[in-house]
Amino acid sequence: MDHSTEKNNRVYFCGEIVTEATFSHEVYGEGFYEFFVKVLRLSGQADILPVTVSERLIKGNDLKIGSRICAVGQFRSYNKLEGGKSRLMLTVFVRELVEPTAQNPNSIVLSGYICKPPVYRTTPFNREIADLLVAVNRAYNKSDYIPCIAWGRNARFVQTLKVGDRIALSGRIQSREYQKRLSEEETVTMTAYEVSVSKLAAFDDGDNFDLDGEFDLYSPAEQTYNA
Repeated sequence: MDHSTEKNNRVYFCGEIVTEATFSHEVYGEGFYEFFVKVLRLSGQADILPVTVSERLIKGNDLKIGSRICAVGQFRSYNKLEGGKSRLMLTVFVRELVEPTAQNPNSIVLSGYICKPPVYRTTPFNREIADLLVAVNRAYNKSDYIPCIAWGRNARFVQTLKVGDRIALSGRIQSREYQKRLSEEETVTMTAYEVSVSKLAAFDDGDNFDLDGEFDLYSPAEQTYNA
């Protein structure tokens, strides 16, 4: 496996399991399950994150509703057909369970490419926001497509980027509810998942960019990632 692609997408989270595990899929005879984890922000609010974990980790660690889970992994995307339309789905794929640390319980580092023109806008209160979609290479010639949102000075910088530019960023994974109109009379509450960017940098492919030096993430897990 190409370990360089593993460094492109790294997540550390720590929170409480809030739903039962449901079967997701099977790969080479190993089953994978999904559940949701509540991760507290410093403000006291919580993000409810979708998590995918192997049956091996579930059975070996008695993961159930109310259990606390701390893990390292990757933020992955996949397409799901719903009503004849393809919808981008996101999940935190757990690689290893780890011990909790004093660090931010919701951290992500990504390195990838801008794959859609960024969208810059301001709120009615003049807060600057920019939406961007980042393609992150994964092993076996796969890619994950990760929605991100930047604020303030970062948003102003993002609006100067174009499709194909390479960037690195750090932040946290957030959940956000919104209303989707199905008809004139009917709306449904949906949940979006995205990376809220706290720090980012653009660089050329030829640059010797020190991702680890610029963006720190749960240092004790490095040996686990590269095993």
